[in-house]
Amino acid sequence: MAVHATTSPRHAEIRTAEQVTELKHQWTEYQHRHALKTTAQRELIVDVFLSGSTSDSHVSIDDLLASVRRRNPKVGYATVYRTVKHLLDAGLAASRQFGDGQTRYEVAGSELRHHDHLICQKCRLILEFEEPEIERLQDSVATRLGGFKVVQHKLELYGLCPKEQGVVGGSCPGEDLRQAESVRR
Repeated sequence: MAVHATTSPRHAEIRTAEQVTELKHQWTEYQHRHALKTTAQRELIVDVFLSGSTSDSHVSIDDLLASVRRRNPKVGYATVYRTVKHLLDAGLAASRQFGDGQTRYEVAGSELRHHDHLICQKCRLILEFEEPEIERLQDSVATRLGGFKVVQHKLELYGLCPKEQGVVGGSCPGEDLRQAESVRR
């Protein structure tokens, strides 16, 4: 489960209907530019991916396939794989490697907020966070080291959550958030 955090953890940013509409518009433009025909299976995959209809905001091809197959069991692995490649090419998906040997994908796009990641190396919890001070420091370093302007970056911090560190009474933030979510339901 991915968690979005600013000063306190919360769930991954939910995309608004307007954002999803804009992402779909960008997808449609990409299809036209590349003369891709529209198919029901491809559109279902794109809808599930862009709308966040999966159980996690960082999905593997297998995760996405499972979510898509809940709606259409006939969709194949190769179709999902090819569609994700198109989403990457269109700038609507970003691939992520979180140190476990599996590629995951998250929705990208200029209208979505930039975030960084904190990953527990044992329980695999992924916390998303935004920290303006880190962004300012990166820009300052880039300027100081030759006048660079940062146009894109990925920041991934790897560590151990309190539970995995063996902290007495320490808990995993992911478990705490899952418990809070189940109480709200």
